[in-house]
Formats: sequence, structure tokens, C-alpha cells
Amino acid sequence: MSYSAVNRVVLIGRLTRDPELRALPSGTSVCSLRIACNSAQREAGGDFTERPNYFDVTVFGGRGENVANYMRKGGRVAVDGRLDWREWETSDQQKRQAVSIVADTVQFLDPPKDRSETASAPRKQRT
Repeated sequence: MSYSAVNRVVLIGRLTRDPELRALPSGTSVCSLRIACNSAQREAGGDFTERPNYFDVTVFGGRGENVANYMRKGGRVAVDGRLDWREWETSDQQKRQAVSIVADTVQFLDPPKDRSETASAPRKQRT
């Protein structure tokens, strides 16, 4: 039996912190960021209130380097990617799992700022 599976995510939101850039042992750049997207929820009285949703996003390679260099906390961003589920075991044998988004494309929705207006250079760490 043949079937098609679709695993796509499209989000528009704001960065909750500055992107974090690191490099894998292979040398591949990896940028981690978190996006907040609000959703409206109807209250008992009929009024709507906004509730934030937070999503972890990973961007690899040159795209990730661009995000780390040009995006800052509070910036508006559009992400198109896929869900990635992972599972691991902690040092005390606790099983953990998480779902994150691996970005295929990232669009900056705010106009570019002068480099003097942006925060300090992206944090880069080696793992």
C-alpha cells in the first residue's frame, strides 16, 4: 500500500531570545531559536484572549548563520519547515522526548536594522 505523508509547519511569530549559534563536530553550523505565536481563545463571556505558544526551531548551515547574524530577540520571523521528534535517555536513565521544528526556510519580516542597533554578536559555542 502506497501513501503520501505530509510533515510541514508554517509559523509566523517573534523570537523570544537571541538566536544561539553552535557548530557540530562535523563543522556544520546549527542555530537554535524559540518563536512565540499567539492564538486566540474564547472566554466564557464571549471575549477573546490571546495565549502564547512557544516553538523551538533549529536552522542548519548557512541559513542558521544568517539567522544568528541578523535576527534578535523580538524580531518577527516566518518559518517553513518540518516537525522532528527525538527521544533520548538522561544520565539517570530517565527517558525524554521532544518535538521541535527543523526549518527549511526562514524569512525576516522586520526591516533590517543598522549593525549598531543590533545586540552583541551571536553566541557561538562548539559542541
